[in-house]
Amino acid sequence: MARVATYLNFPRQTEEAFNFYKSVFGGEFTGGGVARFKDIPPADGAPAMAEADLNLIMHIELEITGGHILMGTDAPESMGFKVSFGNNMYINIEPDTKSETKRLFDALSAGGKVTMELQDMFWGAYFGSCTDQFGVQWMFNCPAK
Repeated sequence: MARVATYLNFPRQTEEAFNFYKSVFGGEFTGGGVARFKDIPPADGAPAMAEADLNLIMHIELEITGGHILMGTDAPESMGFKVSFGNNMYINIEPDTKSETKRLFDALSAGGKVTMELQDMFWGAYFGSCTDQFGVQWMFNCPAK
């Protein structure tokens, strides 16, 4: 079955971030649960993984609003990753009601930064944006009913 997901890389914060997102959206981790780097079968000739990285998350996923899947991984520098968050990506959420929009907005912006307060916009939606405590940018666009 086809689907669309947003994939997030974190510098050693994936478990904390996804437990936070789970507290906001509810549900359970899907896709076989939490896979850690220690679960990777050893490959012949491959160097051993750093002990400090074994318990990091290799893959995790959570269904959030409207069937959208949020996926993530820790990106260990020992494996050549260098995570840097920019302003080129938002996760857009379109809840059904203003009250659900406000609940999600308040929860995700807690400990982060509100970049545009929720407000009724000229295109007929209740809109706002924030950056959460992990540097992920969120937009909220609740169509007027």
